[in-house]
Amino acid sequence: MAAHDPRQRADALARSLTDLLAPVVADTGLHLEGVETTRAGKYSVVRVFVDLADGPGDLDLDALGPVTAAVSQALDEADPVKGQYTLEVSTPGAERELSTLRHFRRAVGHSVCLRADGEELTGVVTAADADSDAGEGDDNGLVSIEVDGVERRIALRDISEAQMVVTGL
Repeated sequence: MAAHDPRQRADALARSLTDLLAPVVADTGLHLEGVETTRAGKYSVVRVFVDLADGPGDLDLDALGPVTAAVSQALDEADPVKGQYTLEVSTPGAERELSTLRHFRRAVGHSVCLRADGEELTGVVTAADADSDAGEGDDNGLVSIEVDGVERRIALRDISEAQMVVTGL
């Protein structure tokens, strides 16, 4: 891609913002899940996704106020976004994608739909633990999911896609 490609610039800005904002969000006790930027003419939107650091639980909307203020202040001081922009700070949402062991630990007790080794499974995540036999690494872990009353243990590296699903509505 050419250096002037808008998508490449947006990706570079998102990486820069991630580096800037990760410690700011961590100082509020939360985890920076991701940053997205979009541009429409001379206006930009900066979307910052935050979550609890680890484990099950819900992120209270009251917690978004302090992290939004901290992120806004950091952006004002560093001024990394050219022109006017709108800042949006939110959670990844109820039907978030799951790709890391931390994501699955956050999903314990929740319904998920996942694909592993070509098989699609829907069930409730019961555990997500490091795989002590596999050594260190981002994809070394075991996810336990209860499917139709049967516990299944799946290596994280074998899961090609996964998403939390809202049930009972």
